[in-house]
Amino acid sequence: MSTTVNIHEAKAHLSELLNRALDGEEVVIARANKPLVRLTPIEPPRRKRVFGQNFGGWTESDLDAVLAPLPEDIWEPSPTDPLEQG
Repeated sequence: MSTTVNIHEAKAHLSELLNRALDGEEVVIARANKPLVRLTPIEPPRRKRVFGQNFGGWTESDLDAVLAPLPEDIWEPSPTDPLEQG
């Protein structure tokens, strides 16, 4: 549901309009029946990441895969490599 109010009414009932917007209702403030602004709630800031927050999320096999040496053919130039085409 959407509610449109003029500036004078918005000033008189600001607390009520804020509560309605926080409850998910769309509240629009207008001047001369032309919409100017929309009241919307601000999302709370994300919490900072904490070191060790993913404790137990990695297994030893995950770590082995990350630390495994790259295959030898990855170091060989591609036949279509422009740097190798003298």
